[in-house]
Amino acid sequence: MRFQDKIVAWEDLPAWRAARRASGQRLVVTNGCFDLLHLGHVTYLESARNQGDALLLGLNGDVSVRQLKGDTRPVNPEADRAAVVAALQSVDGVCIFAEKTATRFLAAARPDIYVKGGDYTLETVNQDERRAVEQDGGRIVFLPFVPGKSTTTLLEKIMRL
Repeated sequence: MRFQDKIVAWEDLPAWRAARRASGQRLVVTNGCFDLLHLGHVTYLESARNQGDALLLGLNGDVSVRQLKGDTRPVNPEADRAAVVAALQSVDGVCIFAEKTATRFLAAARPDIYVKGGDYTLETVNQDERRAVEQDGGRIVFLPFVPGKSTTTLLEKIMRL
């Protein structure tokens, strides 16, 4: 499969999800900015994919990345970020969403399993996102981060060069 074919347009997400459900696949969903891909990202995504049968990555659009990370981000535009993560073997689909939170994306994706990083707990995860997952019978799994691997750390290192 061509990586470009793994990029799911927002309006095609319900049909993409229905096809996974019809084939009996347990859908794992995660989300984030994925601005500068690094070892922490690929380790996390592979671990997330191993939680089920297919992995859908919800990618924050450029406007929401700026809201979350500041005016200097993203480094790479959303179309480039989507293409890079779609090229990963562990990723079965990528869908760009515009909002700062993933609540609307999760309601449309209807994950069986929603994966978040280990810096969250059931109490600290966005409660609207939690409800969006749990109301459709999904559950939330927390995965540890790779220590010392983050886009912010990488950008700080680049700035010191």
